[in-house]
Amino acid sequence: MSKVVTFNRTGAPDVLEITHMTVAAPASHEVQIRVKAIGINRAEVMYRTGQYVIEPQFPARLGYEAAGIVEAVGTDVTDFAPGDRVSVIPSFMFSEYGMYAERVNAPVHAVVKHPENLSFEEAAASWMMFVTAYGALIEYGNLQAGQYVAIGAASSSVGIAAMQIANMVGAYPIALSRTRSKNALLMNAGASAVIATTEQDVTEELNKLTHGAGVNIVFDPVGGPDVAKLASGMAKDGVYFQYGALDERNLSIPVMDILGKHLLFRGYELFEITTNPEKMARAKAFVYDGLRSGKLKPVIDKVFSFDDIVQAHRYMESNNQTGKIIVTL
Repeated sequence: MSKVVTFNRTGAPDVLEITHMTVAAPASHEVQIRVKAIGINRAEVMYRTGQYVIEPQFPARLGYEAAGIVEAVGTDVTDFAPGDRVSVIPSFMFSEYGMYAERVNAPVHAVVKHPENLSFEEAAASWMMFVTAYGALIEYGNLQAGQYVAIGAASSSVGIAAMQIANMVGAYPIALSRTRSKNALLMNAGASAVIATTEQDVTEELNKLTHGAGVNIVFDPVGGPDVAKLASGMAKDGVYFQYGALDERNLSIPVMDILGKHLLFRGYELFEITTNPEKMARAKAFVYDGLRSGKLKPVIDKVFSFDDIVQAHRYMESNNQTGKIIVTL
C-alpha cells in the first residue's frame, strides 16, 4: 500500500486528500520509484481548480515531479535498476500518471538519473524548471554568449533557472519584476540587472542596459498589454517566448516593431521538449552537466511534509515563493 494524494472535486487546496492505494508492479517500459521528494508546480494548482488543459477524472491524481530510489523495473527497461537514484521529468498527463505518492510507477522516458551531488530535495526541484528554460533559451532560442535575455516573473523557479542557464552560456539575464522589492534577491540569484516593470520605463531600461541594441530573447509567462513595452526594447530578429498566461488578456504588439525588426512571437511549452525523444535527450544532457558542475543549482523556497500537502498548495497560491516548493516523504 502507498499513501497517495487524490481529489474528488475541483476547488481550493482543501479538496486534496491523502488515501491509501495498492501500487501495481511496473508494466512494460515503466519504472517503480520509492519517492523521497516531490516538486510542486503551478500546473498542479490549475488542474486541481479545473483550469488546466485537461479535465480531472475523479478520483484524480496529480504531480509532475518527483525524486527517489528505483524499487523495480518493468520488462524492456534496461537503463535503470533497483537502487538507482532518479528524478521524474514532466512528460505525461495527470490522467496517465501522478507523482504525489509514496510509491509511483513512471514511464521510463520520463525518468533520469541525477548527479550524486544533489539531495533528493534538490533533484525534485531541478528538472521541470531547468528543462523548461533550456527548451526556449537553448533548443529554440539558440542563446549565445554576449546576448541579452529579458526574463518575466524572474523570481519564479523557472525564472531563476533561466537566469542560471543564461549565465552558464555567457549571456546577460535581465530580470523583470513588478517592484524593486526583490532586486537584491534577484541579483543574488544571477540577474545582470533588474527592471521593476510597474516603477520604471521598461523600454527605456532595456535599451539602456543593452546599449541600444535591444534584447535578443524575451522569456515570459505573463503576457498581456505590457508586452508592447518589451517588443519596443527587443533587438532585430529578436524572439519572444510566451510560456504561461499569468495575464490572460491579449498581447499588445506594435506592428512597426514586428515589421521593422523582424520579430518572432511564439507560444512555448515544456511538452515540446519532453515528448520529443531527440530534444529530450539533449535537454537531459545539458541539464545533467549543469547540475553536476554546479553551474545550475535549484533554489528551494520552502519544504513541506507529505501530510501537509494542502498547506503546500496554499503557499503556492500565495505567490510569495522565490524558487521551488518541495514536499518530502
